[in-house]
Amino acid sequence: MKAIVVIPTYNERDNIVRLSGEILAQHPDLRILFVDDNSPDGTGKLADELAAENERIIVLHRSGKLGLGSAYRAGFKLALAEGADYLIEMDADFSHAPNVLPLFLEAIKDADLVIGSRYLNGVSVVNWPIRRLMLSYFASVYTRIVTGLRVNDCTSGFKCFRRSVIEAFDLDSIKSDGYSFQIEMNYHCMEKGFRIVEVPIIFIDRHAGTSKMSGRIVREAVTMVWKLRLGTIFRRLIGKG
Repeated sequence: MKAIVVIPTYNERDNIVRLSGEILAQHPDLRILFVDDNSPDGTGKLADELAAENERIIVLHRSGKLGLGSAYRAGFKLALAEGADYLIEMDADFSHAPNVLPLFLEAIKDADLVIGSRYLNGVSVVNWPIRRLMLSYFASVYTRIVTGLRVNDCTSGFKCFRRSVIEAFDLDSIKSDGYSFQIEMNYHCMEKGFRIVEVPIIFIDRHAGTSKMSGRIVREAVTMVWKLRLGTIFRRLIGKG
């Protein structure tokens, strides 16, 4: 088994040494792929140094800050080329706890997509302002209502895909970023009949770095759910015709 943890980075130099050590300590089959968007703080150079010291770490360099969804698409393609059986999404800022990874690897044995859920057993978020918490929580509620997606945490960015799931996607057709990228991937998994399960996580607000949230990302998520739902309705109507 080979599981590759795809981690987009932008100015995460303060985190990646400790993070990589904690991830690799969780399971011998785990690998790390840092996707660095030419971080001004030298994250990419430090990631190269880590990769030179440990063959379980690889680095993909990109020309600039091109977006989270774009980083995952590029990372997924490289992870598939590297022979990954499982592909894991994870943030670089310790908001996603590395000790959850063995739970993912156990749960994925009977699933196609495992989602680390902040809202499976109530609300498991630490250190978020109430405004941001409400935005995230009701984004999931809104998404479920519009799309019919049966997932408690529709916007979680901590998840594990089976290789066959990613191979079933045309990654280049998924253009969204941020919340929208997570929603779009979940929705297409549902449409294709893949089995989705959630495991509880405790989400702790970032220890270092800067937030990647923006108004554009929120607006994109609001409109994306309708595009997905209406696209499905349209395809069904065409099929009946």
